[in-house]
Amino acid sequence: MGAEVGVAGVAVPPAAKRRRVVAAKPTAAAAGGKRPRRERRPTAVQRLFQACRAVFQGPGTVPAPAEVDLLRAILDRMRPEDVGLSSDMAFFRARDVAQRNPAITHTTIYKSENFSMVILFLPQNAVIPLHNHPGMTVFSKLLLGSMHIKSYDWADPDPSESGASSPDDRLRLAELVVDDDFTAPCDTSVLYPTAGGNMHRFRAIAPCAILDILGPPYSIEEDRDCTYYTDVPYSEHPVTGTKLIGSEQEGRRLAWLKEVEMPRDLKMCSVRYGGPQVSER
Repeated sequence: MGAEVGVAGVAVPPAAKRRRVVAAKPTAAAAGGKRPRRERRPTAVQRLFQACRAVFQGPGTVPAPAEVDLLRAILDRMRPEDVGLSSDMAFFRARDVAQRNPAITHTTIYKSENFSMVILFLPQNAVIPLHNHPGMTVFSKLLLGSMHIKSYDWADPDPSESGASSPDDRLRLAELVVDDDFTAPCDTSVLYPTAGGNMHRFRAIAPCAILDILGPPYSIEEDRDCTYYTDVPYSEHPVTGTKLIGSEQEGRRLAWLKEVEMPRDLKMCSVRYGGPQVSER
């Protein structure tokens, strides 16, 4: 069939065959006048959980530098509200300077064999004594309040070779890493099995909340129990005739650490976590 001649002799192409259009059936949401539900964006604590699950591979492993940067970046952006906290809570407004050795509270967001997510609540003047984290990588984010941190690493990984221990082996030489005050918001701190201040002490200057990520968590069964120490000034037991004296020691802030029993006045209690939950799906 040829083209038809239209107005002013302009050729018009033949009409195309009409296609049958079938209207789509309305969805239940549309029928009810509702828009389709959008997939919810994961909460901040859920994103942190997912990153931890990908990064921590279990005992005997340490996150790679890029993985440390990833977790640090997520934690640096964490706010108190992300875990259900607020500076308006009565706990953070309290200023009881008269109380000595107040109880420390902790709550567990999540725990597995590879890592745990915990929040520590320290009233004003509360102290977590000097303690270690054997074989662990720990990220600490101060969410609210202010505190003083003092931390050490061993001055030498093999004290028998360097002489970095006392003759009776009751004291071991350590190097001071951090001795400073911190106030929220501040950067996330990271400690490693043998670096970054693996042995540390917290003292609350004002009521504070600390989000701790431990990978892997403490485990008595897997020989990752917590050991407590007291520090002794280096000058009280100076080292002589060892590899640590002379130019190698210059500029290093050294102290002796002595292993002690868990302090009797250390009071810790656990409460249920009441913030946004995490999902393992």
